[in-house]
Order: sequence, then C-alpha cells, then structure tokens
Amino acid sequence: MLIDRLQQEMKIAGFSPRSIKSYSICAQKIYSHFQKPLNQISEDEFKSFLAKLANKNYSPYTLNLYHATFKYIIRNIYKKPLDFRFPYAKRPKKLPVVLSRKEITILISSLNNSKHKTLIALAYGAGLRVSEVINLKVRDIDLEELTIHLKQSKGAKDRITIMPVKIKTDIQNLITGKKAGDLVFESERGGKITTRTAQKVFSNALKKVGIKKPATFHSLRHSFATHLLENGVDVRYVQELLGHANIRTTQVYTKVTNPKLKNIKSPL
Repeated sequence: MLIDRLQQEMKIAGFSPRSIKSYSICAQKIYSHFQKPLNQISEDEFKSFLAKLANKNYSPYTLNLYHATFKYIIRNIYKKPLDFRFPYAKRPKKLPVVLSRKEITILISSLNNSKHKTLIALAYGAGLRVSEVINLKVRDIDLEELTIHLKQSKGAKDRITIMPVKIKTDIQNLITGKKAGDLVFESERGGKITTRTAQKVFSNALKKVGIKKPATFHSLRHSFATHLLENGVDVRYVQELLGHANIRTTQVYTKVTNPKLKNIKSPL
C-alpha cells in the first residue's frame, strides 16, 4: 500500500515515470531492510542503513536516491517533518566526455544506415538527450525556422532548440508522408526506436572508427554544448538550448573548453 500511495502522490506531483520507478524500488528495499513502517525508523537506524550501502560501494548518486526517497515518503506520505541531521553523499565532480569536431564528423560519416546517421547527427546538432530524439514527433520540427520544440522533456519542461541546416533534407525525407503525431524515427517494425537501440548505434560507430574515449550517447549533447561555447555563444543561450534550470550545470562545459588553458604550452 505504501508503494501505491507513493506512486499516486508522485504522479499527481508530475514526476517522470523513471523517477517514480526509482523511488518505488528504493522504498521497497528500505522497507525490506527494516520490516516496519518507515515513519518508525530512527535517525541512527537510517544512518546505519546508508553506511552499510556505502560499505558495499554503492555510488553517491544511489545513496542520495535512497535519502531523497525516504525524505519524500516521510514528508509527503506520512505528512511529518523530517529533521534528520545527515548530509547528502558528495558526488564526484567529473568533467563530461566530449568528442572533437573531427571525431564527430568521422563518427557520423561511418554510419551507412541513413536513418541512424540522421539520428546521431540530429542528437549532436540539436543537443538532444537519447529520450528526446527517440520520442521526437513530426509536429515538433519546424523546417522553415530550423527549430525543434521539445515538449515535456526532463523536469516536465518545454524548450526550443536549434536544428542543423546540413540535415534539413534528410529530416524532410524522413517525415514526408507522415502525420503530425507520428515519430520522426521509427524502428524497422514500426513504433519507437528503443533507448538501447540508439545507444547501440552510437557505441558500434565508436568501435568502428576506433575512438577510445569512454563516450556515451550523452556525449553528443556534451559535445554540442562545448562546441557552441568554443564558437563564442554566450553560456546563457547554451543553457536555454540545453534546458538547464541552473546555469551552474551549463558552466561545467567552460572547464572543458577553456581556451586560455589550451593555449598554454608545456615547459617540457
């Protein structure tokens, strides 16, 4: 019943299906560990629980997810204040993996399947998440204005981003004859391309051209942001194109593309 109430509360609050699933899994595991109502768990007990997870090498992200789930349940399901005094786990500050312009060009050129080539090119050229590109619909694209209107994306936010003119004809060919509500990219059997398929297309292309960087599909979005900053685009505009709520999230790319650091020559 707790899980049902949690899912109902989160749906009403507008959480994404992915977040609801993650919170539900954490809530189930917390209950399985303590075998009692969550509002009866003491501060020391929950600290001990998190410490055990940390000792099992659970990531800071996962520890914070358990923490957030517990806090959400106490405050929103049990309607009680939570004044436990323990901080969120500190997450490591890693720089995003960015592909160079040359690597992007080689990667896209290596793809023989025209649909896959356009999918990867659009993800990079518009700064799209994998979920955004596979859910993209014909009505979201304005070929005349070269813009894409992303609706109810991450955080239930709409945003406008740019579309590269280089693939305008390729996009036109993909959507010709389709209805406004149809998907731009469909699987061979019809229907939506899966996240896994899109990621596989990208990883196979990496291997094919011999790029050794630990890049993921999301690296296309990282590369989009970094290359815009290198072109002199103001970080605030990049923030809008990416749909970041906080500019500090966008500013991480300035560390990847700092021209002053790149121009320094080693003394060796």
